[in-house]
Amino acid sequence: LPGLWTDQDSNSYELNELRGKVLVMVMIYTSCKAACPRLVADMRRIEEQVPEEFGDEVQYIMVSIDPETDTPSRMKVFAAENEMDGDQWLFLRSDEETTREFASVLAVNYKKISPIDFSHSNIISVFDREGEMVFQQKGLDVAHTKTVQTIKNLASSSSTDM
Repeated sequence: LPGLWTDQDSNSYELNELRGKVLVMVMIYTSCKAACPRLVADMRRIEEQVPEEFGDEVQYIMVSIDPETDTPSRMKVFAAENEMDGDQWLFLRSDEETTREFASVLAVNYKKISPIDFSHSNIISVFDREGEMVFQQKGLDVAHTKTVQTIKNLASSSSTDM
């Protein structure tokens, strides 16, 4: 997908620049008090279950559905507060149109229901190193066995193919 994204360090990316790694993505917003903290915890659990040997092969990406509020500095503070400030974690935001287009590809629905609250789908997506979505896990606090196995399979094939 075209479009420019900004990370928690104010670096700009196009999504195709993330090719080469297994990508694990979820859409959240930092001011969320309901589902997002659980999605963040799910992402951390997934990361903890992926063997360290695959660490350089996997990128965990939190995509903001609230780019107006989620500035790079706010995302950086959020990352630190959630102990997600290592190189394996990437927080991204874009403009409203690019965010909507990306959410559509992931089948993530979201809607602003108040100035500070959104209703949104709870989906973690896994992409292969070519940027193709290969797996999605819906729900909160679910067993991530298939998600972790998918990541391990993709990471092991990408590290041996290179």
